[in-house]
Amino acid sequence: MTARNLQEVIDQAGNPVDLLRNSQIGSYIYPVVPADFQNWIKEQQAWRETSVLYDQSHHMDNLFISGSDAIKLISDTAINSTAVFPVNRAKQYVPTTASGHVVGDGILFHEEENRYVYVGRSPAANWLMFHGETGGYKNLDIEVDRRSPSRPYGHAVSRRYYRFQIQGPTAWSVIEKLNGGPLEQLKFFNMSTMTIDGTTVRTLRHGMAGAPGLEIWGPYEDHDRIRDAIVEAGAEFGLVPVGSRAYPSNTLESGWIPSPLPAIYTGEAERAYREWLPADGYEATGTLAGSFVSEDIEDYYLTPWELGYGSFVKFDHDFIGRDALEKVDPATQRRKVTLAWNGEDVTKIIGSLFDVDGPRYKYFDLPLANYGSANYDSVVDADGTVVGFSMFTGYSSNERRALSLATIDPDVPEGTELRVVWGEPNGGSSKATVERHEQFAARAVVSPVPYSTVARVEYHGGWRTGYTNTTV
Repeated sequence: MTARNLQEVIDQAGNPVDLLRNSQIGSYIYPVVPADFQNWIKEQQAWRETSVLYDQSHHMDNLFISGSDAIKLISDTAINSTAVFPVNRAKQYVPTTASGHVVGDGILFHEEENRYVYVGRSPAANWLMFHGETGGYKNLDIEVDRRSPSRPYGHAVSRRYYRFQIQGPTAWSVIEKLNGGPLEQLKFFNMSTMTIDGTTVRTLRHGMAGAPGLEIWGPYEDHDRIRDAIVEAGAEFGLVPVGSRAYPSNTLESGWIPSPLPAIYTGEAERAYREWLPADGYEATGTLAGSFVSEDIEDYYLTPWELGYGSFVKFDHDFIGRDALEKVDPATQRRKVTLAWNGEDVTKIIGSLFDVDGPRYKYFDLPLANYGSANYDSVVDADGTVVGFSMFTGYSSNERRALSLATIDPDVPEGTELRVVWGEPNGGSSKATVERHEQFAARAVVSPVPYSTVARVEYHGGWRTGYTNTTV
């Protein structure tokens, strides 16, 4: 019988781990935006040295939430406090399940009185939609504008909004040239307006590249005209449009873990949600990748503290998961770090492509090496004990290093050399994104997050050299 919803998909698969580890959905593709405008190294360097234009118009859901009950829905589902959330302010939105584990996250824009827009990945959007439909709210309207398809096959693509970011050391010079004069640098995540090509556009003060910048949005029909105006004005200041190949790697320097596994595959409290989710949606077709393998899907669930969201947890309101989170001692929780990979070990991994007589290691793609929707590589200590997960991996040409964002045990100090087990056990799963390979234990040093000194300031051991293979 054809499954009608996520719960039936799980029931038929028998185990959600097997379902997700062997998904055939293929590689994650950022839609519509070209892979490169120059090359990914020059584009990475531009956000550190001059400025860049990120086109964020297509790869995220937009969820429009309006009505007098909109703020109640947000408050009921967010670990964040909404006690102070005025118009023209944005806030990161983090929901948890009844067990206190993270569903996903995104950004909420308070655009006008009783009107909010959620922008981000599908898991948190779906959570808001479900609870909005089933929570008994009387004055609430929700409209979803789904991300553009990864493979549109020539069909026209349109969105409600275009969404751009201008970031980098020269970004403010570009912004003021576009505006035709000085523009106030508001506080982080405050919203305002500016003028581009004679059009008033909405703005959000941001700083993804470690310097003052803006996120800009407006009606999608203005996309090409506004984009061309930004590129033309930015040429004088070295502005470079960033393609979809380099774009996601910026988080390696800034420190946000984009795609933990939504913690919704178990739990009686979430059964109705699983029965509401479609059989072909993100949660049913996404891929679970990496060297960490457990038969219990709950071993992949993460608390807010493990993802760096501990400071968001506020018990000044009732929300889903509050009872569970109140019982958590933050000092016992893993913490988010950057892992700086050993260059010699990364060279061995990539060099195995050309070693006809040696082992073949899992392909390390550049600049982003992830091969699943949710990535969990085991991080092990000198005894082979798993002390955390490496969750987002790639290469920064600005740092000349392979980096990964990870969550590790709280008693592992900064500067410790650990190992990331790269590649899946037993030759790899049957995912479409996995070729047959052997595992490799790459040395990596526990480092700050954000890793970039610039971003960190602006954003307020000894292993055997010859150690390579592991079956940990």
